[in-house]
Amino acid sequence: MPELTAADLRELFLFEHLSEEQLAWLVEHGQVETREAGTLVHAEGDEATCFFVLLEGTVALCRNIGGQRVEVNRTDHRGSYFGATQAYLRGEVAAPSTYTMTVESITDTVMYQLDADEFGPVVREWFPMAMHLLEGLFLGMQKSQRATNDRERLLALGSLSAGLTHELNNPAAAAVRATAALRERVAGMRHKLAMLASGKIDPQTLPALVKLQEEAVERVAKAPKLGALETNDREDEVGDWLEDHGIRGGWDLAPTLVAGGLDVEWLDEAASLCPSTATEAAVRWLAYTVETETLMNEIEDATTRVSTLVGAAKQYSQLDRAPFQVVDVHELLDSTLVMLGSKIPEGVRLVKDYDRSLPPVPAFAGELNQVWTNLVDNALGAMGGTGTLTVRTFRSDDQVVVEIGDTGAGIPAEVRSRIFEPFFTTKAVGEGTGLGLDISWRIVVTKHRGDIRVESQPGDTRFQVWLPLEVPEAVASPVELDA
Repeated sequence: MPELTAADLRELFLFEHLSEEQLAWLVEHGQVETREAGTLVHAEGDEATCFFVLLEGTVALCRNIGGQRVEVNRTDHRGSYFGATQAYLRGEVAAPSTYTMTVESITDTVMYQLDADEFGPVVREWFPMAMHLLEGLFLGMQKSQRATNDRERLLALGSLSAGLTHELNNPAAAAVRATAALRERVAGMRHKLAMLASGKIDPQTLPALVKLQEEAVERVAKAPKLGALETNDREDEVGDWLEDHGIRGGWDLAPTLVAGGLDVEWLDEAASLCPSTATEAAVRWLAYTVETETLMNEIEDATTRVSTLVGAAKQYSQLDRAPFQVVDVHELLDSTLVMLGSKIPEGVRLVKDYDRSLPPVPAFAGELNQVWTNLVDNALGAMGGTGTLTVRTFRSDDQVVVEIGDTGAGIPAEVRSRIFEPFFTTKAVGEGTGLGLDISWRIVVTKHRGDIRVESQPGDTRFQVWLPLEVPEAVASPVELDA
């Protein structure tokens, strides 16, 4: 095809209002390019070096979704443009330096091509006011979205912090109460030991009592879980035994002894090791031993729970890990569910269906946790306090799939195609910004080269996150999601 003239360029809607001098510059700096059918014009992710205008033929615009090239548009309109379409932007609102889509020639095509580094500055020189308006528009939208994103994250952080504080308060308060009670029991045990030592007890008996104390500790650790009926029967038996041996307040001691796994046979053995005058002191000493061991177990359980919550928060935030790493998605899911534990209503049943044979996934762990948070939070909101929340994992070829399902009302078909649009929400005003799914989409699709799919009908809505097991090296470099 011969070189384009200024008259040829003026026929294109993009250039029809340019001056003769401007058209002459385009003729001098542009060139005609041809591509055969089935070949690429440029590939998504490559450095954006050229601006193209379609002259003849048909091209398809495609996106890489879930490792597959998906066609999003096709055109044969003369004058359509693509490539480095934002090369004229600069500074704070400069566009990414890579192509955001793949363009493929469906038929033999003819295109007008301009170098992006030359085209950008000259457009800014020719249309300074328009550039100010465009850059202001881009910058305003960018700042608005960044501020909204920050607000969304702060609200999520506040909600999670409140939930974590609530979860930490229960075991912390239990540990404080158990510690105070333990101090009293230890003091009482010292008093009873002094009473035993001052009684008429053979010196060889004290080591036997100490051994009984150790046996009592072991029985506490192995004490079986009894049903209500069996517990009442044993407490009656032990209470009768204490009353028969003249021990005051035996009915108050019986629940403690039974909870520690001490029965009538064991108490008979203990009583045989000391004079009858010291039986009450010995039994109370053993009761204090049981209570002390039980309280220490409570403190251990409470502090373990605190440690588990802190570990989950650490795993959730990924504060001590590199941004890009190979991770077990089950660890990420579990930490997210722990952090959201206080938000799961009593009427919602949580079902985990994990495929533990799944290999680790290369990912930005902290941002995947944000995806799980958004999807779980939406699922809980959809169920209105009752239903089943299902978290499932499985493998499909070379991808790991994480599925978040709920039994809510479902997503209406008429809005399903819009759920990933920025600021689109079906929630009431003030209840949502509409950014949760948009952010999730960009984290999964843009940063991880994965995909998010949704299947929904009343009573069965499932969001599936598809993550590739092998990620291109370019993915490991940070990408600004607010841009």
